Amino acid sequence: MTFIGVFLKQEGLSSGVIGLINAAFFLGAMLSAVFSQKLIVTVGHARSFSAFSAIMVITFLGHALWFDPWFWGVLRLFSGFAFYSMLIVLESWLNEKSATEDRGKILAIYTIVFFLALALGQLLLMFAMSSNTIFILGSILVLWSLVLVAITRVIQPVLKPFERYSMPKLLSIAPLALVGSFIGGVFVGSFYTMMPLYILGVFEQTNVVSVFMALTILGGLVAQLPVGILSDRFGRRRLLAWAGFFSAGVLLLMLFLPQIWHDSLVILYGLGFLLGMSLFSIYPLSVARANDVFDENRDIIEISRSLLFSYGVGSFFAPLLLGFVLGFSVDFFFVVLTGFALMLGGYALMNERIPDENLNIYVAIPAASAQMLAEMDPRQDDDWVQEKRPNSD
Repeated sequence: MTFIGVFLKQEGLSSGVIGLINAAFFLGAMLSAVFSQKLIVTVGHARSFSAFSAIMVITFLGHALWFDPWFWGVLRLFSGFAFYSMLIVLESWLNEKSATEDRGKILAIYTIVFFLALALGQLLLMFAMSSNTIFILGSILVLWSLVLVAITRVIQPVLKPFERYSMPKLLSIAPLALVGSFIGGVFVGSFYTMMPLYILGVFEQTNVVSVFMALTILGGLVAQLPVGILSDRFGRRRLLAWAGFFSAGVLLLMLFLPQIWHDSLVILYGLGFLLGMSLFSIYPLSVARANDVFDENRDIIEISRSLLFSYGVGSFFAPLLLGFVLGFSVDFFFVVLTGFALMLGGYALMNERIPDENLNIYVAIPAASAQMLAEMDPRQDDDWVQEKRPNSD
């Protein structure tokens, strides 16, 4: 995602066109949540993973074969579909091998691996590689993952049928969770698609973009533990308000003090790290807020899918809007993002506080992940919830 935005910018495409191309990736992710499970149920996990891997490699090599903005937009659509579908397959296997008492630990390890992989991927931009080399390397990595899945002896799980949860019902019962998921998607979608273009325009060095993106993602990883502890103690509403206002503060620093961090990469990287701490906490806090509202989390899987869909809509909407905004005015780009952050902070404070006895335990969930990860969430097990729930006394 980062490399394609940087490459298209260097090719002279406008920010608006780049936003359209990158938005196609998130549209493919949304289509994956709707259609991929039918194929998985029909042909099984190993074969469907092979099919999705093949689609992913085809899109990568298609990028290397011919450069055309609209053709690349189509390729981004299919690559988004394939990537999120692959996650559904892998997370199904994790869920199959997870006992109730181990789910929290396995989910924590999964989250760490996911964030570290994202951060390491950003650092590949530091190497002077051509676009074809990047896509070939991506193809090699996908094919290597296919080899590991193809030779595994892990029993293929059976996907359970599920019912679609009503978005209007979720909005009426847990509005803060739904709004938080959407705004979290806006932030993360704009971070991956538009922020690299801004950093590249200022410093004109891909190395700076690479390190900035990696440190921001690591900030999101580091924040998960303290955010979880604080939200279990003070509630999701306050932490969501903190995430909104803190993000607004960092964005305003980047807007009003450009000369300071323009002259110091250390300050830029520090602002990125702080921004990641808040941005990547919004979605898991929103999921935790929803689970606090619903009785004993019996609807956690359906709720999580609805929140993921809301997050996906925000991720899809962000590059469409902010691509044209960035092309119009850099300052207005930060103003729009700050507006979303303040909206989240203010709306969070307006919502009703959840009593301490109704709070569940915060569980970090990668926002970029797919719908099957909800089944790994230990909060869906009543015994685990009763054991881990804070004592109201």
